[in-house]
Order: sequence, then C-alpha cells, then structure tokens
Amino acid sequence: MARSDNNSLSTLFALTAQVPKVEFITNDLIDRTIAKARESSRRRMNYNLHSDEAEPVNRLLNAMHRGTFVPVHRHLNPALSESCVVLRGRVGVVIYDDDGRVVERRLVGHKADACGFDIEAGIWHGLVVLEDDTVLFEVKQGPYTPLTAENIAPWSPDAQDVEAQRTFVKALEQSFE
Repeated sequence: MARSDNNSLSTLFALTAQVPKVEFITNDLIDRTIAKARESSRRRMNYNLHSDEAEPVNRLLNAMHRGTFVPVHRHLNPALSESCVVLRGRVGVVIYDDDGRVVERRLVGHKADACGFDIEAGIWHGLVVLEDDTVLFEVKQGPYTPLTAENIAPWSPDAQDVEAQRTFVKALEQSFE
C-alpha cells in the first residue's frame, strides 16, 4: 500500500465517529442467554444484537425452555415479517388460518428436517418449545412494536390465565410427540 493510501485510511478512521459494531454469536453468549432464560418467570430471554429497537432490522437471540407460553399471534399492524433459525434445541411451529384451524405443523431444529422458518406478515402462528435450552436467532423488521390485542389470536389463552396457558402448551407439546 502506498504511503498516501495509509494517510487516506488514517484520515478516514479519524473522521469516523463510531466504529461499526461487530458481535460474534459464541457458545458462551448462547450459554449466558440460556442461563438468564432459566431465571426468568417467562422461561425465555432475548439478547438483542441490534443497538436500538428503532433500527429498521431487529436481530436477536431468543433462549427458551419447555413450558414457556408464546401466544398465537400475527404481525399485521404494522405488517412485519419474521425469520428464525434454530441454533440449539427444537420447536414445533404451528400455522393457523383466520378461524384458528391448523394449516401446517412442523418440527424445526435439532433432529428435524427444517432448521428455520420465515413467516410473512399477517399469518397466524405460534410455537412450542420441545427441548430445554432452545435458542433461536430471529430477524424481524423494525422498529420493534409490542404485540397488540388485534395481533393476538382470539383463540389463544389470555395473558393472565396461567392455567389455560399450561393446558395450551401441553396440548401443543403432545401434538408433536
């Protein structure tokens, strides 16, 4: 590299206000996220790789254990798609029609023929964790918006009804045995 090129690079780095973030998804990071999920009353924990929830693309690890409740939901308002790759463990993914009928049921992850899934906006879906220490790498369009009532299926158990949630999760687990 010529001397003038070195000076140009030095100038470029000096003008850069912030070094771009690089983060590796290591086994240690996954293990730490799993440990936090074990301590959580929800039996799951996210580790955000994006710096700000307002970013146009949200990337995260989602560590989950058996028994966690994920409501049947969609991402319609706002219309967002989501993609997941199972890094560890196994989940059962269920796709529903607008009336709550199961359209598709699929094992995803360890010892399954699918290692991930991509769901377009507006599709009712849910999942059940089939192995403790399951970790998904998720990519969703940002900015982050919490699920609203209109995006939670009317047939999904109420967020306050813990017993209905347990029954729902157990039935989903059994449907994948």
